[in-house]
Amino acid sequence: MLISVGCMDWALFFSALVSSTLFPGGSEVLLLLRLNDGGDVVRLVLIATVGNVFGSLITYGMGRLGNEAVHKKWLRISEDRTGRAEKWFEKYGKPSLLFAWLPVIGDPLCLAAGLLRCGLVTFLLLVSIGKLARYSVLALPFV
Repeated sequence: MLISVGCMDWALFFSALVSSTLFPGGSEVLLLLRLNDGGDVVRLVLIATVGNVFGSLITYGMGRLGNEAVHKKWLRISEDRTGRAEKWFEKYGKPSLLFAWLPVIGDPLCLAAGLLRCGLVTFLLLVSIGKLARYSVLALPFV
């Protein structure tokens, strides 16, 4: 049964959102089911992508807002170590956000981007491109 209000498939949106946070999920399966039922390919891919990016944004926010407490109070990471990590992320980390959709490493990438203060626009652009590409490839057989 399709749970929708207007053109929005909320079950797919929330499945994609939850599966891109630190919790497990399976938005790909639900997307394929919706597509197999004859749903509009572009609409469903966009809904899944937006939900998945929003979930990654939550994980990014957890890293960004938790930075002070995590670094200084709980982990006691020195400013020197933080600086080295930031330089590494500046050099290698940002393009890796294109792979934020991958299982196991995607969520930590988003958390690290927040912890290391990756710019929000850069984060959203790279993560969105990667996630849109992944859902688009899944939907290709239905085009």
